[in-house]
Amino acid sequence: MLDSKKRSYLTKLSNDLDPIFQVGKSSLTTELIDAIAQAIDKRELIKISVLKNCLDDPREIAETIAARTHSEVVRVIGKKIILYKQNKKKPKIEFI
Repeated sequence: MLDSKKRSYLTKLSNDLDPIFQVGKSSLTTELIDAIAQAIDKRELIKISVLKNCLDDPREIAETIAARTHSEVVRVIGKKIILYKQNKKKPKIEFI
């Protein structure tokens, strides 16, 4: 579980990240969820963009992705979603 200090640190790290996935009109598909799961296992911290043509709420999308990928929602800012999942074998992000 992320506390506010860790969440703030991860948000700061995510400022340099570009969104690597886009959720569009078809919203969440199993293929997209699988691709996100693979990416988050590899990178630990990812950013996802929700396109304007997606009618679903970005917060709900973030919660659904987090539940299905066993990750945590760091923050939802407008149409951007930041997710985190610690790599158990080789963690890349160390908290200070």
